[in-house]
Formats: sequence, C-alpha cells, structure tokens
Amino acid sequence: MLRWFRAFLPREERFFDLFARHAQTVVQGALALQDMMRGGEETPVFCQRVNQFENDADGITREVLTAVRRTFITPFDRGDIKNLITSMDDAIDQMQQTAKAVVLFEVRTFEPPMREIATLLVECANLVSRALPLMQSIGNNVAMLTAITEEIGKLEGRIDDLHDIGLKELFLKHRNGNSMDFVVGAEIYKHLEKVSDRFDDVANEINSIVIEQV
Repeated sequence: MLRWFRAFLPREERFFDLFARHAQTVVQGALALQDMMRGGEETPVFCQRVNQFENDADGITREVLTAVRRTFITPFDRGDIKNLITSMDDAIDQMQQTAKAVVLFEVRTFEPPMREIATLLVECANLVSRALPLMQSIGNNVAMLTAITEEIGKLEGRIDDLHDIGLKELFLKHRNGNSMDFVVGAEIYKHLEKVSDRFDDVANEINSIVIEQV
C-alpha cells in the first residue's frame, strides 16, 4: 500500500544527484588506488588522493543522511537509502585503509596480482556509477540493473581468486627470506579484497531495492 501511495506523490530527486556525486567520488578513489598500485616514488601522492576522495565521500554521505531525515517523500525506503549510501561509503573507506597500510609500511613496489585487482576495482566502481542513475526508474531498468549487479559479483569472484593466487606467490617468494615482506604483502592483499567485498555489498543493496520496488 505504501509503495502504491508513493507513486502518486512528488519525489525528492536530489537524492539521485547525491548518489551520482558519491559514485563519481568512489570512481576517482578507485583510480587513485590503481595509480598507487603502480608503485614508485609518487606512491604517497596517490595515497593522499585516496584520502582526499574518502573525505569528500564522507561529506556527501552526511548530506544524504541529512536529506533522509528532512525529506517527506523519498524515492524509496529511508532504510534502503541509508544502507545504499553507507555501503558505497564503506567501499571507499576500505580503499583508504589500503592506502593507510601502504603509507604505514612505506611500500613502493606492488605485486602483479595487486595491480590487477586494482584494475578490477575500477571496473566495480564504474559499474556502480552506471547503476545508480537507472534507479530513478527501476521498473524500466530491472534487466540492466540485474546485469550490472551480477557483473559486480563476477568481478568480486575474480578478485577473490587473484587474492588467493597472490598470497600463494607471495609465500613462495618469501618463505626462505624476509618474513616481514610476506606479512606486509598479505596485509595489502587483505585490504584490497575487502574493497571488492564492499562493492559486492553495494550490489546486494541495489538488488534488495529492486526486489522491493518491482
């Protein structure tokens, strides 16, 4: 009944502008993370960029949560809006955690699977950015939204595989050498995998909203 009632009332479309801004910030954060994974002396510069984009995303998240409290009619359930923007923010928060680990351990070189994971994370971010505008008309975009969320799930699976492959290679590389290098590398792999897990959470939130709205 509530969904039927909402259909006849004007919606606050500002939410979608905020979603789009946040999604673009996440994309920029993922691109900075990808640049960071190239290594070299510029690595700290890209770490700082990740931090800046994370701060920007936090600000947009606060705007969304404030709008949820103040807006009478929302495009979909208030709890769903909160969960969606929070899951998106968690993704870039985890990118920041990766950057913090890189700064803490003064890492300047990265393994090939790490760089490949970073590339796939950019794809995940771009898919989320594509999905959000489609949610302005969920009924007309169910197939596309479903395809996008399924693709994010596939990317998350590929990243899990790269995580496992990378850890094994790291162990073999350092088992007779400096164990600290293995510990540091494993920490970075852990954070990168968590970024992909958070993108999978975003996909799940989108799916949940689609199911409720259709």
